[in-house]
Amino acid sequence: MTTTPVTPLFFQKPTLELARSLLGMLLVKETELGVAAGWIVETEAYVGPGDRAAHSFGGRRTPRTEVMFGPPGYAYTYAMHTHCLFNVVSGKPGYPEAVLIRAVEPVTGEALMLERRGPLKKIHHLTSGPGKLTKALGIRMQDYGLPLDKPPLYIAEGRPVTSISAGPRIGIDNSGEARDYPWRFWETGNPFVSRKG
Repeated sequence: MTTTPVTPLFFQKPTLELARSLLGMLLVKETELGVAAGWIVETEAYVGPGDRAAHSFGGRRTPRTEVMFGPPGYAYTYAMHTHCLFNVVSGKPGYPEAVLIRAVEPVTGEALMLERRGPLKKIHHLTSGPGKLTKALGIRMQDYGLPLDKPPLYIAEGRPVTSISAGPRIGIDNSGEARDYPWRFWETGNPFVSRKG
């Protein structure tokens, strides 16, 4: 298994295409406690100012969203319900878009992930959600703005994904017509996906 980071060129594609391209890639986080990594198996695309579900809807520019206005391939972390969520900045500079990483399949550092997450009834619950995976991998709010083509937090070449499913995004019921956009993508049949169907 290679853990060579992708080049910045990998991130330079339309957001919906990037959201699909990230499936099967390896998300790696290096900390003083060790390395934890997992195959990305679920993503959600947020397509900027015209997307009512996006933090940058209407061109909203705040200290929290500032990283999205820069080049693609950087970490956008934010807190929701006490959880840290991790996004890959996408889109060209000045076009604030991002891809939320919703779930990964553990590959390296599973014991460390279990230590961070605590006792689980099912191993499939370890990283099957955006807040679960950040806690398991050790991704923190302080990782905001890190480039994702070099340690300690990066995307590496992954494995092929033979079947991709698409459907509406999750948890955005108050976003008008945007709640129905089929901009959530997942590896069909993978048990670590946060929500089936």
